[in-house]
Amino acid sequence: MYVVVKKDATPTEINELKQYIESTGHGALEVVDDGIRKIGIMGKSSISFKEDLLKFSAVEDIKKIGKSFKFVSREFKNEDTVIDVKGRKIGGTDMILMAGPCSIENKEMIMKIAKVVKENGGEFLRGGAFKPRTSPYDFQGLGEDGLKYMREACDKYDLVMVTEVMDTKEIVLVGKYTDIFQVGARNMQNFSLLKELGKAGKPVLLKRGMSATVKDFLMAAEYIVAFGNREVILCERGIRTFEIATRNTVDINGVALLKEKSHLPIIIDASHGTGKRSLVEPVTLGCILAGADGAMVEIHENPECAFSDGDQSLDFKAFEILAKKIEKTIEFKASLKCL
Repeated sequence: MYVVVKKDATPTEINELKQYIESTGHGALEVVDDGIRKIGIMGKSSISFKEDLLKFSAVEDIKKIGKSFKFVSREFKNEDTVIDVKGRKIGGTDMILMAGPCSIENKEMIMKIAKVVKENGGEFLRGGAFKPRTSPYDFQGLGEDGLKYMREACDKYDLVMVTEVMDTKEIVLVGKYTDIFQVGARNMQNFSLLKELGKAGKPVLLKRGMSATVKDFLMAAEYIVAFGNREVILCERGIRTFEIATRNTVDINGVALLKEKSHLPIIIDASHGTGKRSLVEPVTLGCILAGADGAMVEIHENPECAFSDGDQSLDFKAFEILAKKIEKTIEFKASLKCL
């Protein structure tokens, strides 16, 4: 449930209300939505607790949220959440381009890729230093050396760093370098990790699990928000179906549904979603038209020689073409709103 705060409530009255909520063991999530101040109450509440809340002068009303994913839903917050990371805005009317290699292979490679990302309008560099691979014999990443190389590349080209964290034990280490924590598909329901990331103080990019429903996905995001972190970015990256012609099946209608159900920003990763570089462009553009707030793309100077996921990585020329088509698609999408 959440409290609707009176418009004329003073900061002192609001703080008294929040302090009381927190003193009872509940979380207090304050937002301003369509000009209305709300305080989400996280945790189970008794009837007597609700009655006590009504005694505070700042309280206008108390509303129950019908959805199981309460605080990531538009029922709680109708306005789009916009996340600001070093001046780059994710969500709302802004469209982001996030690109980089599946795995950081060496310093020279990530520096070259960072330059290409910047030159083509990207503001976010993604890359894996710790890689969760299906086979234990595949390349597992460079670890902290990879994080250092990526941080250096981001600082040189003024990019926002996005990299995966796989375990609660890695949060402090990865947090020393990254600007955004990424949670991979295999960890979407690693609730211990999600809880700790709720306290980590940095935005989280949450990828949809391979067999997760839209509800499962939003409930995972709810874990992060419920433990104190409202800066969550959803990422559709395909789900497993009976179709075997592609790596996964990108849920384009899921993108549109997520925009309808949740105020959180949503991006598309068609690289993992399709597993085929020839499909990355059309699926990315289709998802942008369906409502995605940005795109994540895997790129490599020579995809055939990539340590991992070469089949789905674009070379630099193909990435340049895609970046231009994304700009045209955004312009076209804006023109549709005027009709």
